[in-house]
Amino acid sequence: MIRTLVGAAALSMLVFTPASAASMMKCDDASMMKMKTEMSAMKDEKMKKMAMTEMNMAKKAMAAKKMKECSMHMEKASKEMMMQ
Repeated sequence: MIRTLVGAAALSMLVFTPASAASMMKCDDASMMKMKTEMSAMKDEKMKKMAMTEMNMAKKAMAAKKMKECSMHMEKASKEMMMQ
C-alpha cells in the first residue's frame, strides 16, 4: 500500500514538473537582451523603472547561479512591461 502511494506521488511529480518548468522564463543572456530591448521602448517611466529594478535583481541572481530566482524576477519584469 505504501509503495503504491509513494509510486503514485513520484509519478505525479514527473508528470506535472515539466509543465510548471516550461512556464518559467528562461534565464540566459539572450532573454535578458531581448527584455532590455523591449524595456527601452517603454513609454511609462514609472513602470519602466520598476521593470528595470526586477531585471537588475534577475542579473544578480543569474550571476549567483540562482536560476529559479532569476526567472522569477524576469517574470515580474515581464508583467511590469505588460502593465504599461
